[in-house]
This record gives sequence, C-alpha cells and structure tokens, in this order.
Amino acid sequence: MSKIAKRVQAFTGDRSKTLALEEAVKQVKANAKAKFDESVEIAVNLGVDPRHADQQVRGVVNLPSGTGRDVRVAVIAKDAKAAEATAAGADIVGAEELVERIQGGFMEFDRVIATPDMMALVGRLGKVLGPRGLMPNPRVGTVTPNVAQAVKDAKGGAIEFRVEKAGIVHAGIGKASFTEDAILANVRALLDALNKAKPSGAKGVYVKKVSLSSTMGPGVKVDLASLSAGA
Repeated sequence: MSKIAKRVQAFTGDRSKTLALEEAVKQVKANAKAKFDESVEIAVNLGVDPRHADQQVRGVVNLPSGTGRDVRVAVIAKDAKAAEATAAGADIVGAEELVERIQGGFMEFDRVIATPDMMALVGRLGKVLGPRGLMPNPRVGTVTPNVAQAVKDAKGGAIEFRVEKAGIVHAGIGKASFTEDAILANVRALLDALNKAKPSGAKGVYVKKVSLSSTMGPGVKVDLASLSAGA
C-alpha cells in the first residue's frame, strides 16, 4: 500500500481537475510507470440506489480492444456441449465432478459458464461463486446452450459489470500498453452498455462521475461533457 501512496504523491498534476476523455486516457498512460503492464480501470458513479430492485444495473459488454488478460474459463456442461466448450478453448470443462471440485475449494478460473440443464447442479455453488461475482446467470450470457460462443466471447474481451452498494461500477478496460485509441474504444463500449442498462427506477442524472486510473496510478477525473462529444 505504501508503494501506491508514494506513486500517487509523486503525481504533480491537479488531481481535482477534470479532463476530456482523450486527455484523461493520455494522463493515465503517462502515470503508469510500474515495471509491469498495469491494468487500466474505470469507475462510474451512477445515480441509482442498488438497494431497490428497480435500480439494479448489471450486464455484459464485449470490449472491442479486448481486456489484455488471459481469462480462464470454466464450463459446467456434459456430453456434446462439453465437447463444444473444449473445442472453443475452455480451460476447464466438467459436470458433477467439476461442481464437486469447486465445492472443495477449487477456484482456478475467472469466468464460469453453464448450460441450462446443469443449473440444478450449479445451484449448489451459490454460496461459493455468488460472493465472488462468478455465479452463472442468463442475464449476462453465462447460462446458455451456446457454450462455444460464450467461451469465445469470454476469451475475446467480454466482461460483466454490476453496480456496487455505493452506486459505483468498477471495471478493468485494458492495459496501459494498449494504444490510446484502443482504450478509448473500450471506455465508450462500456459506457454505451451502461446507458443501455439504465434501470426504470433511475431518476435524475444517471452518469454522475467517471474516473480512470492504472493499477498503481492516481485516479483521473473525466469531464462528462466530453463523453457525449466524443461519441
């Protein structure tokens, strides 16, 4: 934690200033000076109260530039669907035996996909996968008969988003090594998905604040007017 604090303290810019999206991306890349390829993250403060059922925000978006991460995908399926998942590049495939492994503490995956006929089994994993945000859900395309496409999407840059208790959506949208245009494309894709997922119960200003940062760098506030201007 002290290393992060030192990096933030070393930043000499005005952290209270809001920057146009393009300038914010440039600043984030400039601030990413760690010896590893830092992730680029976004935080979007939404005008919703997630305690109410009609103000939930959740979905999935395909980032056009990918995530820059090697996403490990587990698929709970059997027979022909298991074979399809394996052929599509899934890292772990199984049915009852995989569910038992997960119940026993196996967690070496980043995404879990299941076929609809497996949901009776998958239901046993709610207490394990739910708190980690990994529980398969048809609303975000992780419960589907088309497992091959779901695996390809997960490997290719599909990410899930979900509003937190404080009304904020956090998401990784690439790596500092990405070009500015690649990061911009991912930011706009996520913001577009958030706007499309706007719940019926949301009143007033929906997107209230947006900030970008790298893993070890300070947050950079984005001028909201630049989001629509650059769309």
